[in-house]
Amino acid sequence: MKVILTHEVTGLGTAGDVVDVKDGYARNFLLRRGLATGWTKGVAKQVAAIQKGREVREIKSLDEAKGMKGQLEAKSVKVVAKAGKSGRLFGAVTQGDVADAVKAAGGPQLDRRKIELSGPIKATGSFEALVRLHPEVQATVKLDVIAG
Repeated sequence: MKVILTHEVTGLGTAGDVVDVKDGYARNFLLRRGLATGWTKGVAKQVAAIQKGREVREIKSLDEAKGMKGQLEAKSVKVVAKAGKSGRLFGAVTQGDVADAVKAAGGPQLDRRKIELSGPIKATGSFEALVRLHPEVQATVKLDVIAG
């Protein structure tokens, strides 16, 4: 089944890509979660708009991405979240929380969709997040989740 990705899917492609996947994967995962739309002939304008929006948000050069990688990996980011006495959070730390914490720590503005967490962060402590800055450059951000 041909689908057009509306969001970046790890291992499959980025927003605006037309990919051919198995029917069940498309129906049960991609379409249900809003990560893709069905491919039709009249969707060319939508694909062009998605790709134009992606180009505006993307980091333009490889050198700029490498510089940003060094800046992100050099600092440890503190994320403040509400927690109970045992250190367990009321909720979880999201990609948006990480993007806001990086910005507050003096780092660059990151798109939350480019941040990957290894799993849900539901406790205080030290964690790592992967940031895809460029197709060839990925940075690892050290997170310190503290109770606030």
